[in-house]
Amino acid sequence: MTGPNWERRLYLTAHPFAYPLLRGLARCGPAVRVPGLGVVVNDAATAREVLLDGETFRKDGPGSPGELWTPVLGPSVLLNMEGAAHRALRRRLTDLFTPGYAEDLCARVLADPLHRLAADLARGAEVDLVAAMKVLAGAVICRVVGLAARGEDDYRRFFEQGERVVAMVSLRTRRLSPRQIARARAVLDPVGEIAARAYAAGDESTVMGRMRALGLSEEEARGAAGAFFLTGTETVATLVPRLVALLHDHGELDRVAADPGLLDRALDEASRVTTPTPVMLRSVHATTRVGGAAARPGDRVLIVTHNCCRAHGPFDLDRPPELRRLWFGAGPHFCIGYPLAMAEARLIARTLLAAAPLEIVRRRAARGVLLPAYREFTVRAAPRAGE
Repeated sequence: MTGPNWERRLYLTAHPFAYPLLRGLARCGPAVRVPGLGVVVNDAATAREVLLDGETFRKDGPGSPGELWTPVLGPSVLLNMEGAAHRALRRRLTDLFTPGYAEDLCARVLADPLHRLAADLARGAEVDLVAAMKVLAGAVICRVVGLAARGEDDYRRFFEQGERVVAMVSLRTRRLSPRQIARARAVLDPVGEIAARAYAAGDESTVMGRMRALGLSEEEARGAAGAFFLTGTETVATLVPRLVALLHDHGELDRVAADPGLLDRALDEASRVTTPTPVMLRSVHATTRVGGAAARPGDRVLIVTHNCCRAHGPFDLDRPPELRRLWFGAGPHFCIGYPLAMAEARLIARTLLAAAPLEIVRRRAARGVLLPAYREFTVRAAPRAGE
């Protein structure tokens, strides 16, 4: 099966009803009002206009991410803030994940597990990248929040705790039920305690220690740790197997393996096609128009980022850069963890590409997930020509 068909299969398996609806709405123009859903945005330029206007379109009103996550994370995280308070917190966090720091952190944390991954591939073993990514992404998030994990089992368990919380959300979810909030808090409150201890220790080699040095309060550090825990694991864990699949299915894997300078372009293009955040939500706070559709205070705006990005065509490694990484947001809410996510994905991808040529042994799509993903994606190193 070709790459684009496998991507469609992942989306249909994860969202068998919502995905066909959202793709069908892509044919209705830049924006369309849908009863029961809100104003649906399908166009990248319109989406950017909404994302850049934090006064009219906010993350802290009805139908927004704030309504979903504030009961779990508290009021002071970037996911659910706007205005002066958001700008002040964002300024203090600007230097948290600089590219250099993110690359150094990932290199230190992932050195041992990536060495084992490379050794497994080198001896011809079959490697399930889905299982491997749980360990690798879990290792990074453990270091970010300050958990002194004792090995791969701890990394995997920590990752799977976050996975269970995110799995409560679907593309249709407006708010969590009291029971879901209690279940999420049971996972996230201990994460906050871990972060608070790392914050109190003040070690600036840790992310929580850096937050303290940057002037954040303990409450803000706890909230940020919870947000990173929820958003910073599955994004990379789902992207890397899909990156390898897209490169393989489009005949580009060996090309990128032979030319490491193409890797960043491949990461951007795979991110566009897979769209780490397939839908972004905003709440309307003033009467306006969105791409020609009327919007009133209290309305919900669904930016179907997937439609915006896929309108620019199928996976193409030679496509000129465009969209300015819309899949990670825009303006004041552009993902602050982007440098860390890319540093992690880049380092893992380099290890995999070093073992090329790779062949896909088995793959299955995952059900019951928010981010479309493989349930299993097993690869092994194929013999090189002449061996």
